[in-house]
Amino acid sequence: MNLSIVGKQLELTDSIKGHIQGAVDTLKKYNLDIISTKCILSADEKNGKKGFSVEFAINLAHMNTVVIKQKDKDVYAAIDLAIDRAQKVLRRHHDKVTSFKQKEVPEVETEEVEYSEDEIVPMRLESYKPIDVDDALAELKENGQQFMIFHDKEDKVRVLYKRSDAKFGLY
Repeated sequence: MNLSIVGKQLELTDSIKGHIQGAVDTLKKYNLDIISTKCILSADEKNGKKGFSVEFAINLAHMNTVVIKQKDKDVYAAIDLAIDRAQKVLRRHHDKVTSFKQKEVPEVETEEVEYSEDEIVPMRLESYKPIDVDDALAELKENGQQFMIFHDKEDKVRVLYKRSDAKFGLY
């Protein structure tokens, strides 16, 4: 797992880096494929009050990136709160992945039927004379069927079918 720590308007000390490293190591217990984690620390000052914001971007395999933002007056408290929220998200994802309920498939009684060798029976189309595509379309609409096989004027076998969007397709 890759870990990158970025400080904006804040000097990153070894103790802050160590605290983040230890906190991110606790995320490994969920056995998820964590590809990388990016931590952005920034110092904020609004209305004369100092504060810190922490943002974790956790990239997981086979899942969208988890982004967690947290603000607090103390940088260590902000990191701890953000890690707690990340653990909650990862625990939920882990539980969803691992605790699926397998439904029992009811047994179906089957009769044993003896089959002879595969036999192909040639069949002749009902409409052996060539018809125009427009005539075939009219006949398909009239019959209310899903598809129609016919010979066109060029003596090609064609398939006219009704699509799911109520339009018609032609092979």
